[in-house]
Amino acid sequence: MASTHTYQQDPRNADIQININGELFHRDQAVVSVFDSGFILGDGIWEGLRLHNGVIPFLDKHMKRLWEGAKALDLDLALTREELQARLYHTVDANGMDDHVHIRLMVSRGIKATPYQDPAVTISGPTIVIIPEYKNPDPALNDRGVNLYTVYVRRGYADVQDPRINSHSKLNCIFGCIQAAKAGADEALMLDPHGHVATCNSTHFFIVRDGEVWTSSGDYCLDGITRRNVIDLCKANDIPVYEKNFSVMQAYGADEAFVTGTFAGLTPVFDIDGRRIGDGRRGPMVDRLQALYRELIGNECARGRA
Repeated sequence: MASTHTYQQDPRNADIQININGELFHRDQAVVSVFDSGFILGDGIWEGLRLHNGVIPFLDKHMKRLWEGAKALDLDLALTREELQARLYHTVDANGMDDHVHIRLMVSRGIKATPYQDPAVTISGPTIVIIPEYKNPDPALNDRGVNLYTVYVRRGYADVQDPRINSHSKLNCIFGCIQAAKAGADEALMLDPHGHVATCNSTHFFIVRDGEVWTSSGDYCLDGITRRNVIDLCKANDIPVYEKNFSVMQAYGADEAFVTGTFAGLTPVFDIDGRRIGDGRRGPMVDRLQALYRELIGNECARGRA
């Protein structure tokens, strides 16, 4: 089934090497313990990264978010940012990778003496896994657009589970993903506890109304790297942009809509809950922002490796 993360299959992925705690393993031999905190409890954090022309764009921003998440979870990464960045590049270089690569960086609290949630029973350092894969977004999505379905599961309050932490514990997003898929949609549109639009289950959501770009307040979603880059691009190019509360009804009446994410950048949305958005085609604002984002990626890669 299609989704916002539909990609072109690549046979080279059958022989990738995966980095586990600094050691490389063929994907068929890459395993972690059944006592690992990530497996037992979803106790960990992660980042999704891209490799463009030998460079991981916005790596400093991803590292900052990872370290902030680790601090919130009281998780010691046991290495420096520079060491982790070097490990990321060592992994893609060992795989002979240069472009069109998606990297999943996962950090769990480590191995436990027994299956129990208390961090005190952790008996190892963190488990750090780096999975690089050749993944090119399906180009058909740019013309087909994606369709969203508003789901019952909400993005909740920070005192329940802070949605601004990129944690392994994604069960509410998975519930949303399942409901959207059952409804025949590509992704779930999720609301906040007050009924305002918050985000999607794995991407961030924007609408365009009368030349203005709107996205959620950010109170109930991860501050996505691509989300923030798009907001900053709007500000730098005199495009009115607002982080604000708005309703699904206002999304239905938008001139354009799109989602953002590290994997595919900007992808247009043509349908929400069976309502066609605008004229059901990619609009001028999406075209402009896609071009600006491609330029931003190019400039970031021209700076070279961090």
